[in-house]
Amino acid sequence: MKMSLSRASDLRILAAVAHPDDMEFMMAGTLMRLHEAGSEIHLWNLSKGDCGSEVQGAEEIAAIRLREARDAAKVLGAAHHLPLFNDLGIFYDRASLAQVAARIREIQPDVILTHSPEDYMEDHQNTCRLIVSAAFSRGMPNFRTNPLRQASAKPMAVYHALPHGLKGATRNVIRSHFFVDIGSCMPAKQKMLECHQSQLEWLSASQGMGSYVEEMRVLSRAMGAQSGRFEFAEGWRRHSHLGFATEDFDSVCELLHDHCVETNGGG
Repeated sequence: MKMSLSRASDLRILAAVAHPDDMEFMMAGTLMRLHEAGSEIHLWNLSKGDCGSEVQGAEEIAAIRLREARDAAKVLGAAHHLPLFNDLGIFYDRASLAQVAARIREIQPDVILTHSPEDYMEDHQNTCRLIVSAAFSRGMPNFRTNPLRQASAKPMAVYHALPHGLKGATRNVIRSHFFVDIGSCMPAKQKMLECHQSQLEWLSASQGMGSYVEEMRVLSRAMGAQSGRFEFAEGWRRHSHLGFATEDFDSVCELLHDHCVETNGGG
């Protein structure tokens, strides 16, 4: 039986990504829609972003990026959670999983938004794997977290954003299950991304982005075109419900039904 809309509007949403600014590119508009609908929003980048500069040292740029991430969270009115790992130090191993699982049990989200399993960068893919496994293990008392946290079998729904560039590591197109209209959210989404000023030169030098704001707009417009309905959109795929919730616990689509269009995508 589907949840009531009154229940859906009281959801706790966790957006869990690798780096500061990842969610601003591919998730922020959907998070704004969920916040508008009454959900409690939590933002968590697993990495400190300590490799995101050609000028500052690791500790200096990590401190800068932490301030930027907190500023972006304030734009959304979201709770911000501290990172655990260094850039290129996010690995799918038991020690890392124990730390991530502890945080998941502390936050106890109803919904998790995270990276695509297929992505151009290992940090993104490993974050996705850690988050999914940590959520799956939430109700396993024999899986010891670090620090130790009590298990809870609370139902959760997990959704994957499209990868940056909308393609996997081998340039294969990743198709969405549904799109969320973010047209009216674009000014605030841009404001959140602009909080990450330290990345302006770094993304230009490392990935050839002349303007990271324009890159975000291009991606959002491309997803809008894929939707066949919206000017600007964000694309999503729902993770299997098995081990997480009942099949009809499709909370994001139910809560944002007026701003969603489903597709025949997948894969």
